[in-house]
Amino acid sequence: MGGQLTLRQLEQKAGKIREDVIRMLERAGSGHSAGPLGLADLLAAMYFEILSIDPENPEWPDRDIFMLSNGHCVPVQYAAMAERGFFAVDELMTLRQLGSRLQGHPERVRLPGLETTSGPLGEGLGQAAGYAYALQYLDHQRHRWVYCVTGDGELNEGNIWESAMFAGKYSLSQLVVFVDRNNIQIDGPTETVMPLEDLHAKWKAFGWHVQEIDGHNIESIIDAVGMAKAIENRPSVIIMHTIPGKNVDFMEYDYKWHGVAPNNEQAREALKKLRTLDGRIRAEHE
Repeated sequence: MGGQLTLRQLEQKAGKIREDVIRMLERAGSGHSAGPLGLADLLAAMYFEILSIDPENPEWPDRDIFMLSNGHCVPVQYAAMAERGFFAVDELMTLRQLGSRLQGHPERVRLPGLETTSGPLGEGLGQAAGYAYALQYLDHQRHRWVYCVTGDGELNEGNIWESAMFAGKYSLSQLVVFVDRNNIQIDGPTETVMPLEDLHAKWKAFGWHVQEIDGHNIESIIDAVGMAKAIENRPSVIIMHTIPGKNVDFMEYDYKWHGVAPNNEQAREALKKLRTLDGRIRAEHE
Protein backbone atom coordinates (compact mmCIF):
# COMPACT_ATOMS: atom_id res chain seq x y z
CA MET A 1 0.00 0.00 0.00
CA GLY A 2 1.76 3.12 -1.22
CA GLY A 3 0.86 6.39 -2.86
CA GLN A 4 1.75 8.61 0.10
CA LEU A 5 4.87 10.33 -1.28
CA THR A 6 5.38 13.15 -3.75
CA LEU A 7 7.51 12.67 -6.83
CA ARG A 8 10.32 14.63 -5.17
CA GLN A 9 10.12 12.41 -2.10
CA LEU A 10 10.29 9.31 -4.30
CA GLU A 11 13.41 10.68 -5.95
CA GLN A 12 14.91 11.26 -2.51
CA LYS A 13 14.09 7.68 -1.56
CA ALA A 14 15.95 6.48 -4.66
CA GLY A 15 18.95 8.55 -3.60
CA LYS A 16 18.88 7.06 -0.10
CA ILE A 17 18.61 3.57 -1.55
CA ARG A 18 21.73 4.20 -3.65
CA GLU A 19 23.63 5.37 -0.57
CA ASP A 20 22.54 2.25 1.32
CA VAL A 21 23.73 0.06 -1.55
CA ILE A 22 27.20 1.58 -1.48
CA ARG A 23 27.44 1.26 2.30
CA MET A 24 26.28 -2.37 2.19
CA LEU A 25 28.71 -3.38 -0.52
CA GLU A 26 31.65 -1.64 1.11
CA ARG A 27 30.97 -3.44 4.40
CA ALA A 28 30.49 -6.79 2.66
CA GLY A 29 33.61 -6.41 0.54
CA SER A 30 31.94 -8.21 -2.35
CA GLY A 31 28.82 -8.01 -4.46
CA HIS A 32 27.40 -6.19 -7.47
CA SER A 33 27.49 -2.40 -7.80
CA ALA A 34 26.41 -1.29 -11.28
CA GLY A 35 23.04 -3.01 -11.59
CA PRO A 36 21.68 -2.12 -8.14
CA LEU A 37 22.57 1.56 -8.59
CA GLY A 38 20.79 1.54 -11.95
CA LEU A 39 17.64 -0.01 -10.48
CA ALA A 40 17.21 2.33 -7.50
CA ASP A 41 14.59 4.53 -9.19
CA LEU A 42 12.47 1.52 -10.12
CA LEU A 43 12.69 0.03 -6.62
CA ALA A 44 11.76 3.35 -5.03
CA ALA A 45 8.71 3.57 -7.30
CA MET A 46 7.75 -0.03 -6.64
CA TYR A 47 8.05 -0.11 -2.86
CA PHE A 48 6.74 3.38 -2.13
CA GLU A 49 4.12 3.90 -4.85
CA ILE A 50 3.17 0.91 -6.99
CA LEU A 51 3.15 -2.27 -4.94
CA SER A 52 0.16 -3.10 -2.77
CA ILE A 53 2.05 -4.50 0.24
CA ASP A 54 2.09 -4.33 4.03
CA PRO A 55 5.56 -4.38 5.66
CA GLU A 56 3.98 -5.30 9.01
CA ASN A 57 2.24 -8.28 7.39
CA PRO A 58 4.53 -9.57 4.61
CA GLU A 59 2.27 -12.60 3.95
CA TRP A 60 -0.86 -10.46 3.52
CA PRO A 61 -3.06 -12.59 1.22
CA ASP A 62 -4.05 -9.66 -1.01
CA ARG A 63 -0.51 -8.39 -1.61
CA ASP A 64 1.09 -7.85 -4.98
CA ILE A 65 4.07 -10.05 -5.86
CA PHE A 66 7.51 -8.68 -6.70
CA MET A 67 10.22 -11.00 -8.03
CA LEU A 68 13.82 -10.06 -8.79
CA SER A 69 14.89 -12.56 -11.43
CA ASN A 70 18.37 -11.04 -11.72
CA GLY A 71 19.03 -11.93 -8.11
CA HIS A 72 22.59 -10.60 -8.02
CA CYS A 73 21.03 -7.11 -7.92
CA VAL A 74 19.33 -7.90 -4.60
CA PRO A 75 21.20 -5.25 -2.56
CA VAL A 76 18.88 -2.65 -4.09
CA GLN A 77 15.84 -4.70 -3.06
CA TYR A 78 17.14 -5.11 0.48
CA ALA A 79 17.75 -1.36 0.68
CA ALA A 80 14.24 -0.58 -0.58
CA MET A 81 12.67 -3.09 1.80
CA ALA A 82 14.54 -1.66 4.78
CA GLU A 83 13.59 1.90 3.87
CA ARG A 84 9.96 0.74 3.51
CA GLY A 85 9.98 -0.81 6.98
CA PHE A 86 10.27 -4.56 6.41
CA PHE A 87 13.29 -4.66 8.73
CA ALA A 88 15.71 -2.27 10.43
CA VAL A 89 18.04 -0.28 8.17
CA ASP A 90 20.97 -1.25 10.41
CA GLU A 91 20.55 -4.87 9.30
CA LEU A 92 21.68 -3.88 5.81
CA MET A 93 25.23 -3.95 7.15
CA THR A 94 25.01 -7.75 7.52
CA LEU A 95 24.90 -8.28 3.74
CA ARG A 96 26.67 -11.51 2.71
CA GLN A 97 27.74 -12.36 6.25
CA LEU A 98 27.57 -15.95 7.47
CA GLY A 99 24.10 -16.58 8.88
CA SER A 100 22.69 -13.25 7.68
CA ARG A 101 19.16 -13.01 6.34
CA LEU A 102 20.60 -10.81 3.58
CA GLN A 103 22.47 -13.22 1.36
CA GLY A 104 24.20 -12.30 -1.91
CA HIS A 105 21.21 -13.71 -3.78
CA PRO A 106 17.71 -13.55 -2.28
CA GLU A 107 16.57 -16.55 -0.23
CA ARG A 108 12.81 -16.50 0.25
CA VAL A 109 12.77 -18.60 3.41
CA ARG A 110 15.27 -16.35 5.21
CA LEU A 111 13.58 -12.97 4.93
CA PRO A 112 9.83 -12.21 5.14
CA GLY A 113 8.86 -10.08 2.16
CA LEU A 114 10.96 -11.93 -0.41
CA GLU A 115 8.78 -13.86 -2.84
CA THR A 116 11.40 -15.98 -4.58
CA THR A 117 14.86 -17.47 -4.24
CA SER A 118 16.87 -16.48 -7.29
CA GLY A 119 20.38 -17.41 -8.22
CA PRO A 120 20.47 -19.09 -11.65
CA LEU A 121 19.50 -16.44 -14.16
CA GLY A 122 16.31 -16.83 -16.17
CA GLU A 123 14.25 -18.65 -13.55
CA GLY A 124 12.42 -15.66 -12.06
CA LEU A 125 10.28 -15.00 -15.12
CA GLY A 126 9.06 -18.60 -15.14
CA GLN A 127 8.16 -18.35 -11.46
CA ALA A 128 6.39 -15.04 -12.02
CA ALA A 129 4.47 -16.42 -14.99
CA GLY A 130 3.40 -19.44 -12.94
CA TYR A 131 2.19 -17.21 -10.12
CA ALA A 132 0.29 -14.97 -12.55
CA TYR A 133 -1.31 -18.04 -14.15
CA ALA A 134 -2.50 -19.22 -10.73
CA LEU A 135 -3.96 -15.82 -9.88
CA GLN A 136 -5.74 -15.52 -13.21
CA TYR A 137 -7.01 -19.05 -13.87
CA LEU A 138 -7.03 -20.92 -10.56
CA ASP A 139 -7.61 -18.41 -7.76
CA HIS A 140 -9.41 -15.79 -9.87
CA GLN A 141 -7.77 -12.99 -7.89
CA ARG A 142 -7.91 -10.34 -10.56
CA HIS A 143 -7.04 -7.55 -8.12
CA ARG A 144 -3.46 -8.74 -7.57
CA TRP A 145 -0.43 -8.14 -9.79
CA VAL A 146 2.83 -9.95 -10.36
CA TYR A 147 5.90 -7.86 -11.18
CA CYS A 148 9.22 -9.30 -12.30
CA VAL A 149 12.58 -7.62 -13.02
CA THR A 150 15.03 -9.17 -15.47
CA GLY A 151 18.44 -8.00 -16.59
CA ASP A 152 19.14 -7.53 -20.28
CA GLY A 153 22.13 -9.89 -20.10
CA GLU A 154 19.77 -12.36 -18.48
CA LEU A 155 17.79 -12.47 -21.72
CA ASN A 156 20.60 -14.67 -23.10
CA GLU A 157 18.97 -17.49 -21.10
CA GLY A 158 16.69 -19.71 -23.16
CA ASN A 159 14.23 -20.29 -20.32
CA ILE A 160 13.35 -16.59 -20.43
CA TRP A 161 11.83 -17.09 -23.86
CA GLU A 162 10.07 -20.31 -22.86
CA SER A 163 8.39 -18.32 -20.09
CA ALA A 164 7.62 -15.50 -22.52
CA MET A 165 5.86 -17.97 -24.82
CA PHE A 166 3.89 -19.41 -21.89
CA ALA A 167 2.77 -15.98 -20.71
CA GLY A 168 1.78 -14.98 -24.23
CA LYS A 169 -0.16 -18.17 -24.85
CA TYR A 170 -2.23 -17.77 -21.69
CA SER A 171 -2.65 -13.98 -21.99
CA LEU A 172 -1.33 -13.38 -18.49
CA SER A 173 -2.54 -9.82 -18.17
CA GLN A 174 -1.67 -9.65 -14.45
CA LEU A 175 2.02 -10.08 -15.24
CA VAL A 176 4.23 -7.00 -15.69
CA VAL A 177 7.93 -7.49 -16.51
CA PHE A 178 10.67 -4.88 -16.37
CA VAL A 179 13.78 -5.37 -18.50
CA ASP A 180 16.75 -3.49 -17.08
CA ARG A 181 18.27 -2.39 -20.39
CA ASN A 182 21.62 -1.12 -19.13
CA ASN A 183 23.64 -2.67 -21.99
CA ILE A 184 26.23 -4.42 -19.80
CA GLN A 185 26.83 -7.88 -18.41
CA ILE A 186 29.70 -9.54 -16.60
CA ASP A 187 31.88 -10.08 -19.69
CA GLY A 188 31.27 -6.77 -21.47
CA PRO A 189 28.66 -4.83 -23.43
CA THR A 190 25.56 -6.89 -24.17
CA GLU A 191 25.68 -6.16 -27.88
CA THR A 192 29.24 -7.53 -28.02
CA VAL A 193 28.65 -10.61 -25.88
CA MET A 194 25.31 -11.60 -27.45
CA PRO A 195 23.35 -8.98 -29.41
CA LEU A 196 19.78 -8.55 -28.14
CA GLU A 197 18.22 -5.97 -30.45
CA ASP A 198 15.48 -5.51 -31.52
CA LEU A 199 14.04 -6.25 -28.06
CA HIS A 200 10.83 -4.34 -28.70
CA ALA A 201 10.04 -6.43 -31.76
CA LYS A 202 11.05 -9.68 -30.05
CA TRP A 203 8.74 -9.25 -27.08
CA LYS A 204 5.92 -8.09 -29.33
CA ALA A 205 6.35 -11.21 -31.47
CA PHE A 206 5.85 -13.31 -28.34
CA GLY A 207 2.45 -11.69 -27.79
CA TRP A 208 3.37 -9.07 -25.21
CA HIS A 209 2.35 -5.44 -24.87
CA VAL A 210 5.63 -3.50 -25.03
CA GLN A 211 6.66 -0.09 -23.69
CA GLU A 212 10.09 1.58 -23.64
CA ILE A 213 10.89 4.23 -21.05
CA ASP A 214 13.65 6.12 -19.30
CA GLY A 215 14.28 3.88 -16.30
CA HIS A 216 15.47 6.83 -14.19
CA ASN A 217 12.29 8.86 -14.64
CA ILE A 218 10.08 7.79 -11.74
CA GLU A 219 7.02 9.49 -13.19
CA SER A 220 7.49 7.54 -16.43
CA ILE A 221 7.84 4.30 -14.47
CA ILE A 222 4.58 4.93 -12.63
CA ASP A 223 2.76 5.92 -15.83
CA ALA A 224 4.07 2.84 -17.68
CA VAL A 225 2.80 0.55 -14.93
CA GLY A 226 -0.56 2.26 -15.12
CA MET A 227 -0.67 1.57 -18.85
CA ALA A 228 0.39 -2.05 -18.34
CA LYS A 229 -2.41 -2.61 -15.81
CA ALA A 230 -4.93 -1.29 -18.33
CA ILE A 231 -4.00 -3.98 -20.87
CA GLU A 232 -6.52 -6.81 -20.50
CA ASN A 233 -5.59 -9.46 -23.03
CA ARG A 234 -1.81 -9.95 -22.84
CA PRO A 235 1.19 -9.72 -20.52
CA SER A 236 3.16 -6.48 -20.44
CA VAL A 237 6.87 -5.77 -20.62
CA ILE A 238 8.46 -2.40 -19.85
CA ILE A 239 11.93 -2.02 -21.34
CA MET A 240 13.71 0.45 -19.09
CA HIS A 241 16.76 2.20 -20.50
CA THR A 242 19.06 2.65 -17.51
CA ILE A 243 22.62 3.66 -16.71
CA PRO A 244 24.64 1.06 -14.81
CA GLY A 245 26.27 2.67 -11.78
CA LYS A 246 23.83 5.58 -11.99
CA ASN A 247 25.00 8.82 -10.27
CA VAL A 248 28.51 7.53 -9.51
CA ASP A 249 30.48 8.76 -12.49
CA PHE A 250 33.43 6.38 -12.21
CA MET A 251 31.01 3.44 -12.24
CA GLU A 252 28.58 4.60 -14.92
CA TYR A 253 28.51 2.56 -18.15
CA ASP A 254 31.53 0.48 -17.02
CA TYR A 255 30.81 -3.25 -17.19
CA LYS A 256 33.77 -3.94 -14.90
CA TRP A 257 31.58 -2.73 -12.00
CA HIS A 258 28.98 -5.39 -12.74
CA GLY A 259 30.26 -7.73 -10.03
CA VAL A 260 32.68 -5.60 -7.99
CA ALA A 261 32.16 -3.85 -4.65
CA PRO A 262 33.81 -0.50 -3.85
CA ASN A 263 36.72 -0.39 -1.43
CA ASN A 264 36.77 2.15 1.41
CA GLU A 265 38.18 5.01 -0.65
CA GLN A 266 35.89 4.32 -3.60
CA ALA A 267 32.87 4.11 -1.30
CA ARG A 268 33.67 7.47 0.30
CA GLU A 269 33.97 9.05 -3.14
CA ALA A 270 30.76 7.38 -4.34
CA LEU A 271 28.80 8.55 -1.28
CA LYS A 272 30.09 12.10 -1.77
CA LYS A 273 28.92 12.07 -5.37
CA LEU A 274 25.53 10.65 -4.43
CA ARG A 275 24.94 13.13 -1.62
CA THR A 276 25.95 16.15 -3.70
CA LEU A 277 24.70 14.94 -7.10
CA ASP A 278 28.34 14.99 -8.24
CA GLY A 279 28.91 18.51 -6.93
CA ARG A 280 25.71 20.08 -8.22
CA ILE A 281 24.56 20.66 -4.65
CA ARG A 282 26.61 21.35 -1.53
CA ALA A 283 27.12 18.58 1.00
CA GLU A 284 25.30 19.13 4.30
CA HIS A 285 28.56 19.54 6.23
CA GLU A 286 29.97 22.19 3.91
